[in-house]
Amino acid sequence: MKIYTKTGDKGETALYGGTRVSKSSARVESYGNIDELNSFIGIAKSHIRDGEVLAQLKKIQFDLFTVGSEAATPVDKLILANGKSRLPLIITDTEIVELENWMDAFDEKIVPLQYFILPGGGQAATFLHASRTICRRAERSMVFLNETEAVRPELIKYLNRLSDYLFVLARYISKINNEPEEYWIPNEK
Repeated sequence: MKIYTKTGDKGETALYGGTRVSKSSARVESYGNIDELNSFIGIAKSHIRDGEVLAQLKKIQFDLFTVGSEAATPVDKLILANGKSRLPLIITDTEIVELENWMDAFDEKIVPLQYFILPGGGQAATFLHASRTICRRAERSMVFLNETEAVRPELIKYLNRLSDYLFVLARYISKINNEPEEYWIPNEK
């Protein structure tokens, strides 16, 4: 099987379920941002040695494929005639609570936040901060999609929580790598 199909040469792509849409559609933008986020998390992983963190990030990458597959499926195509979901997996509150639990555990190991943090704190942390900003863009694009087509609220909630997790994780990685954070303190230029 060849990787190229030539079916997108005129600026359209097929969603899961067969519907063809413009590659500039809000839905394609949404799952494209999720794909970019997943790639950046992969870059961050390549600079992290902590086994627990790597396992969490691998799970998150798996979950992002789940989010992306749902983002690529119009709601009217999500449920099959037999009443079952077209997708083998969907994001639920379980994955959201999992992020919260991981975040809480890392948060206990870092100093409380007193100032805004400049993205940085070492190479791994910097890639996590970049991932966080891409996650926020993915969240905004999902919200934008939801303004015209229904999106399950769990997807937006997951992306919101994931960006918070990536922020806390960047701070934790800076700490364990002994690479100090830099702060934005307006009165100290």
